[in-house]
Amino acid sequence: MTNLSLESLARRVEALEIALSTRTANRPPKDWRKVIGMFRDSEFMREVDDECQRMREAEREAAHLEESPE
Repeated sequence: MTNLSLESLARRVEALEIALSTRTANRPPKDWRKVIGMFRDSEFMREVDDECQRMREAEREAAHLEESPE
């Protein structure tokens, strides 16, 4: 079994960070426009969107009530 110390873990994390940064640095950025419409026919994403909209409306209402003079 490998001897795990904070120092050895720190070295392993550093090596992983270096490997990951060099791997992603050589990759061109992804074009976000390619994902537009990706979930168009997804019932799950419609549910997520609806729930997020309900949460935003509730937050707006709560903020409005806090600002209103009583």
